[in-house]
Amino acid sequence: MNTYPTNLTDSQWNTILVILDDNRKRKHSLREILNAIFYMLKTGCQWRMLPRDFPKWELVYYYFNKWKWDGTIEEIHEQLRKFTRKKAGREYSPSLGIIDSQSVKTTRSGGLCRGIDGGKRTKGRKRHIVVDTMGLLMAVVVHSANIHDSKSAPFVLTELKYRFSRLVRIIADGGYRGELVDNTKKYLGWILEVVLRKDESPKFQVLPKRWIVERTFAWFESYRRLSKDFEFHPETSQAMIQLAMIKLMLNRIKK
Repeated sequence: MNTYPTNLTDSQWNTILVILDDNRKRKHSLREILNAIFYMLKTGCQWRMLPRDFPKWELVYYYFNKWKWDGTIEEIHEQLRKFTRKKAGREYSPSLGIIDSQSVKTTRSGGLCRGIDGGKRTKGRKRHIVVDTMGLLMAVVVHSANIHDSKSAPFVLTELKYRFSRLVRIIADGGYRGELVDNTKKYLGWILEVVLRKDESPKFQVLPKRWIVERTFAWFESYRRLSKDFEFHPETSQAMIQLAMIKLMLNRIKK
């Protein structure tokens, strides 16, 4: 098999293998399957156009779909985030989160949950995420782009419930003002702090902590599969984002 830059190194694979806890013998190893998935994610190629030295695309897609729905991708992501934070000398659970959304175009082939974000003039979907102060993903929900951030934020924030024992405060921009601030405190017990630009400031200004979530969105640009939302199901888009973060964390902690 050819060696691609996206292939897992031995140490990266061993880290994932501990999480998978699956040593069953197969014709094609799970490492080969993951290498194919990461190749597709990085290059943006279609499933059917995976190089032939990978396992058949049908098998690769089968495992991707299986892991998406049974929670395997999410479990790998969660364990790697804890490991990354621990290696950086942080607690497993962050005490601060930053929330924001990114509107992205979808393709002409269609898909579920699409709409027009009038402010961004984008027809497609929103990637709504919460990250910690390292820029690591805490939660992601992909939804129609026509839903305002303040209306869809509860779905993202609910994903954090019961998962982060030390979480106290979440930073947001002006799009999250209104009753969401009170409801977040009332129903979830967290402080939603809206950080605004000063009236006298220039049009562009780096705000404390707010730049961290923007950097995470910039990381996504390294993966061509995320250049648009190519997926039919929003859940598939969420899995692709989690996979991108998995590879980013693996590259950070293991060579």
